[in-house]
Amino acid sequence: MSTPFTFSLALPNEVATAALMADLALLIGAGDVITLSGDLGAGKTSAARAMIRYLADDDELEVPSPTFTLAQSYDLPSFPLVHADLYRITDPAEMEEIGLSPLPDGTVALIEWPERAAGDLPADRIDIALTHRPALGSLARAAEITGYGKAATIVQRLQALREFLEQAGYLEANRRRMAGDASTRSYARLIRDDGVFILMNAPKRPDGAPIYAGKSYSAAVHLAEDVKPFVAIANGLRAQGISAPVIHHADLDTGFLITEDFGTEGVIAGSPPAPMVERYQAATDMLAMLHSKTLPDTLPLLPHRDYAIPVFDTEALLIEVGLMPEWYLPDRGAAPSEVLQAEFIALWRDLLTSIEVTVRTWVLRDFHSPNMIWLPERDGINRIGVIDFQDTVLGPPAYDVVSLLQDARIDVPEATELALLSRYIKARRTAAPDFDAAGFAELYAIMSAQRNTRLLGTFARLNRRDGKPHYLKHQPRIWTYLTRSLAHPRLAEFRAWYERYVPAPGG
Repeated sequence: MSTPFTFSLALPNEVATAALMADLALLIGAGDVITLSGDLGAGKTSAARAMIRYLADDDELEVPSPTFTLAQSYDLPSFPLVHADLYRITDPAEMEEIGLSPLPDGTVALIEWPERAAGDLPADRIDIALTHRPALGSLARAAEITGYGKAATIVQRLQALREFLEQAGYLEANRRRMAGDASTRSYARLIRDDGVFILMNAPKRPDGAPIYAGKSYSAAVHLAEDVKPFVAIANGLRAQGISAPVIHHADLDTGFLITEDFGTEGVIAGSPPAPMVERYQAATDMLAMLHSKTLPDTLPLLPHRDYAIPVFDTEALLIEVGLMPEWYLPDRGAAPSEVLQAEFIALWRDLLTSIEVTVRTWVLRDFHSPNMIWLPERDGINRIGVIDFQDTVLGPPAYDVVSLLQDARIDVPEATELALLSRYIKARRTAAPDFDAAGFAELYAIMSAQRNTRLLGTFARLNRRDGKPHYLKHQPRIWTYLTRSLAHPRLAEFRAWYERYVPAPGG
């Protein structure tokens, strides 16, 4: 078992306590256990209430003390949480009676009076020992935070985060929860008198085991495994006249950033959400402008240190499409044999190898509605704020056009897609009269087939491996886009293969 890690700090008031609990909430995940120890009146329930309200993004949420109910459950946006008070527990066996032995899977547990559970708590946990300090103020406390077992790394990161915020001058800022994404990153808004800023927590972490020729999935397909690409690409995009967030403070080693906040105004509206055409036109124009430029393949990161943008090569593209037979087909009861899997990869290898000579540009990779913010106070293409680009690679310009016009999370009507695709091609031909429109349309179909094949597998993996079933609702839309792209004559062989071996979602 790893050595426990402890650090202490003073909490002069309730605001400081709430900030600490918000910072810890940024770092924890489903299954983590936090115990709150200390005498009566030490502030255990207040600390728990602050974390629950932060995670619920509701300062007025009723969070009663569970002294009499013993345990109170909350269905929060990020994960379920149970808040327990063991003060009236007289026998550890009673833990089972109230549903806390074993602790429920996939649930964060906040437990007051943990000493009443004797040895019935998990070895991996975080303990916050609170001590009232009336000499320093009626609500002043001291907190000793200890991480046991695997949770020691969380407490170490909490200390590093607090130090980063203090050095940057944001330790006393108010925190507001922000929704996360499919990655391991997490975010919070920091609110001060001089404005609102974004705190990004991006721990260095590979995605998956080293099963792709000794590399993790993220390394094999060139996904960012730390915060350095985000900083380099953000600066590079702004240098090209694109609205990417300004980086105000950065700790590249720990993976903490404080950036400009673009707000929350998006590019879709309605129920169900649909593209706002003017905003999608601006996004299309932005891509056309970027793709018309000769862009560097290396960007400055630090003095005397550059960041080389990785190439989206055939091997990376193949590994991506391989997620479909690996994760999606088994879910549909159609797990492929080794022969079929080899046939699938051979088809894709021949196709992708044939387009490797295509002119490469910056591929932002996830250029779609969740990652665009509308900035009405700016002009032209600068009205599109781009916030997710750390996975940028050098690849086919059609890829991001597909990402935008075949949005994985909302339905883009085919007429809208075609109108915007024509707008993009017209802009490219205006910038370069020799632009090959037919060749681009073919590449668009190929990149659509590649991206949507990958997404079928990605969303199946997010469900089965990562416990995120809500991504499955997008699979029928992905299937619709895939069917559109497979209608291109260049993909006739693929269309026949998919019709024979790949069941539709829910079919």
